[in-house]
Formats: sequence, structure tokens, C-alpha cells
Amino acid sequence: MSTDNKDTHSKGPLHGVKVLDLTSVVMGPFATQILASLGANVVKIEPPEGDNIRHVGPMRSHGMGHLFLHANHGKRSVVLDMKKPEGLEAALKLAEASDVFISNIRPKALERLGLGYEAVRQRNQRIVYVSCCGFDQSGPYASKPAYDDLIQGATGIPWIMECHNGREASYVPLTLADRITGLHAVYATTAALFSREVTGVGQSVEVPMFEVMTQFVLADHSGGMAYSPPIGPPGYDRLLTAHRRPYQTSDGSLCVLAYNDKHWHDLLAAIGEADGLAKDPRFKSQQSRAENIDFVYQQLATILRRDTTWAWRKLLDSIDVPNMPVNSIEALLSDPHHLATGYFETIDHPVEGGLKLPKSPTRWDGKRVGECQLPAPMLGQHSREVLQEIGLLDGEIDAMFANGSSAQCGPVMNS
Repeated sequence: MSTDNKDTHSKGPLHGVKVLDLTSVVMGPFATQILASLGANVVKIEPPEGDNIRHVGPMRSHGMGHLFLHANHGKRSVVLDMKKPEGLEAALKLAEASDVFISNIRPKALERLGLGYEAVRQRNQRIVYVSCCGFDQSGPYASKPAYDDLIQGATGIPWIMECHNGREASYVPLTLADRITGLHAVYATTAALFSREVTGVGQSVEVPMFEVMTQFVLADHSGGMAYSPPIGPPGYDRLLTAHRRPYQTSDGSLCVLAYNDKHWHDLLAAIGEADGLAKDPRFKSQQSRAENIDFVYQQLATILRRDTTWAWRKLLDSIDVPNMPVNSIEALLSDPHHLATGYFETIDHPVEGGLKLPKSPTRWDGKRVGECQLPAPMLGQHSREVLQEIGLLDGEIDAMFANGSSAQCGPVMNS
């Protein structure tokens, strides 16, 4: 890893960090895209058929679905068939030249392939080797496959949804477990890089979905089960009440969260309930409201039906009671706050044409980094240049193309 202070400031805090990305679908690519947006040089190894997520969702060109485009801009793609000796050796040479090796291939499968931690560490003692796996590898589930739906189910999310809505168990319609685990992989990777700067040595890091999501769910919903022995059932009542939802107004809906004592005092005074609900002991304190959350939210729902969304927003903003609109995805893309901050950028992808993508949400010294990233690559678009960087000659690369251990499937574009 080599960095220059000036380059780091302008190109991102991870400028100079080389990441070898063997991840696919959502969890891993989401993590490595964040690393790329922070300035890391990310090389994505894909099998000859490409990342499966290339083929999901709306697309203009084969293998360039919107999920892939979101999770893979800022990266270069090299095709390697690592079951072939030449492909495996190329992957190991890339690992030699990298700071980070990250994969969501099951650890035992990586070992069989010849890319387990010890095999990679023999080639690069300073490697930060990150395994985004399904389960803690010391437990009985270690070899099980893991997907977002399975981990949501195993960590109680469908049960929580059933408790909340009173209907059948359901998944949250987001790749929630994948993306939360991906965020854990980002901080684990950067922490391991910092540790290496202090100690001079790399290490293996395990980021298991099941344990990540268990922590995430229980932080809210362990309830009385958090104590030993338990003092009550699981669950956080405020989150589980059926009345926790956007409120209906006379002409639409609105998100409102009067949370602390000041919010409730000011809200009840503003709507003429200073001598009514404000005197009700169930509204008296944070604890009393929590103990009577169904009643409290029911009363607020009744009140909000009295006027229009616009009128409520004007009043609530004037007394600083938190509220937000209920946006559709279309409305989110044109939200006035995002428009004012320039959060979305429309890029001209060399193959896909115009794409509207979010920028990195973080700012560094007031500036966003990663705004001039490479567009999401075609499959194998950068195979030749990446293989040249590890010392292979054109004849050797052509031989790999001929025997199928590599390929340059996409058109060459200027980097």
C-alpha cells in the first residue's frame, strides 16, 4: 500500500489500497464498491460466466442489470477460471500485489480451490484476508450456504414482521442481511488495514452473516430475554405495535415521530390538548408513553386525520417535531434535499448510456470522494491490462484466452 498525502486527500482515504475482489451477488460487491468509492483500487475476479447478479433486473445490455451496475462501479473486471492452473496462478499473483483479499465464496471451497488463507498468506505475508461467510466457521452451520432470505428467517425477522402486522410471516423486501453484513465487512477491512500499519502484519478476518444479523436483531428485540434469568418476553414494544406506521392525514400520509418529552409537550399544546391529553398520565413521561404505546400511537393517529399533510408539515416544522414525507421510489429520486446537495449523478456509461446513481453518502473535509469512478465494467473488460500489471506478456495472456483460463469478453474502454 502506497499513499501520498495530496493524492489521499483528493482521491479518497483509501487511495493506494489494492483490493482483490472475489465476491459476487450483493453482500461482497456492496462492500467492495464502498471501498472503491473511498479510493481503493478494486480488481474484481469473475468466472467465465460472470457474476450471477449481472443477469438480474432491468438491463439494456446482456449481463449489465441494474443491481450489478449499482454494486460494481469503480471496479475493474478480470475473467479467471481458477479451476485451471493458469487461472489459479494468476489469482495468486494478483494476491501477491494486493493489500486486501476479500471473498464470499465458502471458506472450504476456497481452500479446495487453492485460495485459502494459508495459501494466500504464503504468497503475501501482509495480506488482509477477509472472508464474508454465512456462519461463524467454528460452529455446526459452518459449511451451510447462506442467502439473504435464509439469514432473515434464521435471525427472526419474519417472526418480527408477523408480530408487527398480525399477518403471516414475511421477509423485509430489501437485501437487508446482505447489505448490513457488507457494511460490517467494510469496517472490518479498514480496521485490519489500520492494524497492519501498526503491527506490520496482515491477518484473516471473518465476517459471518448469521452472527452479524443476530447482533443487529437482538439489539432491539431481545427485550426481557436480555437478562439472565429472563424477566420478560422478547421484543421492543414501540417497534412491534401495529400502530407504528405512516399516519393517515385528511389527504394522504405522513411520517411523524414525537419522541421525547419536549416533542409531546409542544405538539399537544399546539393542537389544543394542553388541558386534555397532556394531563393524561399515559402521556406524562418517556416511560409511561412506552408502557402505553398502543394507546399513545392510536391517539396520535386520530389527531392527524383532522388536517392535510401540508398543514401538518407546516405546524410540525414550526414546533420542531420530527416529520418526513412518505416517498415513493420515484419521489426519492427527485427529493428536493438530494437535488440541493447533488447526491445523484447522471453518468454516461460507455455501453449502457445514461445512468442515474447515488454518490458516496460521506463527505471528507466537506467534499465527496469517488465522484469520478470507473463505470461498472463489462465482463472481463480489463483482463488484459490487469494481467499485464502482474507481469504477464501478451503471448502468455493470449494463451490464457485461447485455453479458457481467462477472457476479455467486453469491449475495451479507456480507463
